[in-house]
Amino acid sequence: MTGTTERGSVSIEVAVLAPAFIALMVLAGVVGRTAVAAEAVETAAHDAARAASISRDSGTAQDEALEAAQKQLDWRGLACTNDLDPELTGSVAGVDTTFDLAFSSKVGDDATVTVRITCLVSLSDIALDILPGMPSEKEITAEFTSPLDRYRGRQ
Repeated sequence: MTGTTERGSVSIEVAVLAPAFIALMVLAGVVGRTAVAAEAVETAAHDAARAASISRDSGTAQDEALEAAQKQLDWRGLACTNDLDPELTGSVAGVDTTFDLAFSSKVGDDATVTVRITCLVSLSDIALDILPGMPSEKEITAEFTSPLDRYRGRQ
């Protein structure tokens, strides 16, 4: 009678391995969502910096950067739990400065604008309470720098 001593062992194996398998699936979900969100935020920062750099003044550039970033995140289906508030900086002739001063630089000067976006991505819908230390959200940050046209008039 082989096998009678092993009766019920499959049930025990499933009971032991099921939580580990579920935790592995949740971890894969967290890693996947984080990777997709990181790509979306990176693209949003790129689009925002480009939209800002082709504007003629800093006020319009700020509005255009925010709009471009929000459009990209919406298109990708990423909803940040925080308010989208891009950090805008600039540089003139390689020296870090404010966003406004980059736009008020003289025609012919090398100037750039940098947009930094921070997005809190919610993980609460895939988080498990039984996993200790599992975060309910993940902060994703990306920045991109775009040059201002040297020979275009700015205000």
